[in-house]
Amino acid sequence: MRAAAVAGARLLAARLLVARLPVARLPVARVAALAVVGVIGLGLVAVAPAAAQDRRPNEPGQFDFYVLSLSWSPSWCEESAERRNGRPAREDGGRPDPQCGERPFSFVVHGLWPQYERGFPEYCQVPAPRLNREIVSAMLDLMPSPRLVFHEWDKHGVCSGLGPRGYFEAVRKARAVVKIPEVYLEPDRTLMVTPDEVEEAFVKANPGLDRAAIAVGCSRNRLSEVRICLTRELGFRACPEVDRRACRRDRLSMPPVRGG
Repeated sequence: MRAAAVAGARLLAARLLVARLPVARLPVARVAALAVVGVIGLGLVAVAPAAAQDRRPNEPGQFDFYVLSLSWSPSWCEESAERRNGRPAREDGGRPDPQCGERPFSFVVHGLWPQYERGFPEYCQVPAPRLNREIVSAMLDLMPSPRLVFHEWDKHGVCSGLGPRGYFEAVRKARAVVKIPEVYLEPDRTLMVTPDEVEEAFVKANPGLDRAAIAVGCSRNRLSEVRICLTRELGFRACPEVDRRACRRDRLSMPPVRGG
């Protein structure tokens, strides 16, 4: 029974990645009910985790490198509003999504994900160790959604082999490694870009970063995120599999920063 519940939770989480639901905390009955609905969102994101999976079990601390995923917040908020027929994105309980208010969020941390050379571990401990609310609150400058913080810990953080405080300290250190190109800090108008242009801007802004260590993601016709591969010591490193699954669209829009 428990094995079936875990399998169901993992399947649902993969299908609801765009929605960023904290699925590891959902009751089993809701997991079963939502599994079919999640299929709708599955095809929206052009950068996806690899299908070929390492044969290692999901053991905490057993991985090869990290992916730091930086989400373009304006794209997330626009797409969320479209899915809700123009209504603002909401957190669990009906509260407005904090990152879709008036604060000028640009690139925010989606997550720091342990990876295998092929595939990735997930949900390495079910249920995950409980997160202290103080840790969640401390991360909201980088990950401006409590729901996202909980979800990333449940799905990815536990697999790092670090405790909650250690993992989120690693998230903060990883984010500090990457400099956002100045042109993407607070654009006040929609930018039309190519994936190559975005990659090149990050490479120029970050000495030591190679094009083989970065992948641009897109959802529909928008830039959704930039994924940067890091060693376990948080240095830049190549990741051919992640790079192969990057967005292949010719042109992408980057909606302006709210209040920018």
